[in-house]
Amino acid sequence: MSEAQKPAKATPLQVAKAVFWSFLGIRKRAAYEKDAVSLTPAQVVVAGVIGAVILVLSLVTLVHYITG
Repeated sequence: MSEAQKPAKATPLQVAKAVFWSFLGIRKRAAYEKDAVSLTPAQVVVAGVIGAVILVLSLVTLVHYITG
């Protein structure tokens, strides 16, 4: 595949959006296929780990606030 045919890498915002919708389990097939072309596995893994950490910290903070 030549440089002209390679799709552009996704921006951090696009990666975050794709991971967020994946966490919710809501994703249109067309958007999934578009992301599959532009996202790299490293981008998805890093964004997924960051998203999971944010989710866990948010839940811990919420529980601490409610019970506290």
